[in-house]
Amino acid sequence: MIIAGLQKTTLIDYPGKIACIVFLAGCNFRCPWCYSAELVLPGKIIKQPRISEKEIFDFLKTRKGLLEGVVLCGGEPTINKDLPKFIKKIKNMGFAVKLDTNGSNPKMLQELIDAKLIDYVAMDIKTSQKSKVKSQKFNYEDLFIDGVGMKDIERSVEILKKGLIDWEFRTTVVPSVHTKEDFLQIANWIGGPSVKYYLQNFVAQKTIDPDFEKIKSYNKDWLEEVAKEISPYFKECKVR
Repeated sequence: MIIAGLQKTTLIDYPGKIACIVFLAGCNFRCPWCYSAELVLPGKIIKQPRISEKEIFDFLKTRKGLLEGVVLCGGEPTINKDLPKFIKKIKNMGFAVKLDTNGSNPKMLQELIDAKLIDYVAMDIKTSQKSKVKSQKFNYEDLFIDGVGMKDIERSVEILKKGLIDWEFRTTVVPSVHTKEDFLQIANWIGGPSVKYYLQNFVAQKTIDPDFEKIKSYNKDWLEEVAKEISPYFKECKVR
């Protein structure tokens, strides 16, 4: 497991808690609009400074009583077989744990929930389901590597919608990738009376595909309009 970064404090990444963020390198997706290339592409990962587990736990010891939670993100954390052991050590120190995931490993997601090793999950919904939207330029299958399948994503959605843990779905909204029609399809797919869904505006910076650095973000009014239109499908639907 490669620990490639630590943000010592965040007030916005773990709802309701003061937390830190641990960044794990490696990902089984290749979203061209991703702006964490240094955590995704092997050629860039190898050049990244690494942080030892000891450094992480030494830091957490100094933050007992100050921080409430730890956010684990990537990359994609669930590609690491040692993730449950790592989380258990964090939990034993008294911190709540939030997992940011693309939903590609439903087996591990279920195991972490069953073992009560995670307290909150934020799952990225990259786009609508395959071949549902004629104008769609990117299907989920265009983003996968390492044997991930759409059934994995759908299974993770089902697991979270059981409501056994606090969770949210979210989508980074990218012009040239997402249209309003996509979000109507997404709402039909993941919507439900207990579902929280957030739209996050794309920021053009150091993307995996440099062409996306030239893309101008959607106007916030457009995002608010989309959120309002699909809000009947959700418990909560907002723009972040």
